[in-house]
Amino acid sequence: MSHLAGLPDLFIDRSLGRIQVPHILRAAGLRLTTLAERYGVPADETVSDVTWLSEAGQRGEAVFMKDARVRYNPAEKQAVHEYRVKAFCLARQSLTATAMAQLFLDNIEAITSACQGRNEGLFVVTNAGLRRVTLSGPNKDGVRRGNRRRPARFR
Repeated sequence: MSHLAGLPDLFIDRSLGRIQVPHILRAAGLRLTTLAERYGVPADETVSDVTWLSEAGQRGEAVFMKDARVRYNPAEKQAVHEYRVKAFCLARQSLTATAMAQLFLDNIEAITSACQGRNEGLFVVTNAGLRRVTLSGPNKDGVRRGNRRRPARFR
């Protein structure tokens, strides 16, 4: 496998680890940068999620992460929208590094499709494919908002 046409370069969040997941994805031919590579060690542990989300969006990178907590943080949601970030998170966090990498690889064509056009937002990666997640949750005024319709599926 090689990096698919139409797939932006990837940015890997610290939640996926510095070594194993990036190694497996690179061995499959994907172009990526880890948070530790971009900011250095130990500085990578103190970089805010808003900072790296904004910079990944400005660079046009798709983001791989382990969880979907960004959907509840107003500043992170704003960064995703403002910088048109395409973020892909895992539905299950209790996976081995090999299983995490394999889920991304098994869905790489759907991820590539989701990266086309103006599809900024958060997508959950599952064994059944991708699911778009509405970026809802408490906003600055503390009120939960969100679209209740069923999210789009990519496969």
